[in-house]
Amino acid sequence: MEPKEGLPKSQRIYLKKAVQTLFEEGKGFSLYPFRVVVHFYDAENQEVAIPRILVSVSKKRFHHAVKRNRVKRLIRESWRKNKAELMKLCMQNNKTLDVAFVYNATVILKYDEIEEKMKKVVERLAEKL
Repeated sequence: MEPKEGLPKSQRIYLKKAVQTLFEEGKGFSLYPFRVVVHFYDAENQEVAIPRILVSVSKKRFHHAVKRNRVKRLIRESWRKNKAELMKLCMQNNKTLDVAFVYNATVILKYDEIEEKMKKVVERLAEKL
């Protein structure tokens, strides 16, 4: 099965319990402008071996919702474009992961810069998998 390019709700972390588990049991690393928290676990089958993400942008750094939403859109789009290799690895190894991206920069970076950093994050996650 070829992984799809979209980012449906099944690939997002939205349940309070899932978020709590991610931050309690997950390991983290920083790669400017992100603080990445990741939690690896075994998938029940290959169909659910799909990584899920959570994007967080601080109200303290960006007071206006418009700017926070813009940053979140940029992060989700760069993840969507670069997740394919990671999804294939997850399906092969029958493992999956939850990833939280916490945006730490105080300015909105250009999409190219965010995508470049996202590629490095995905590469690092693939190594750990």
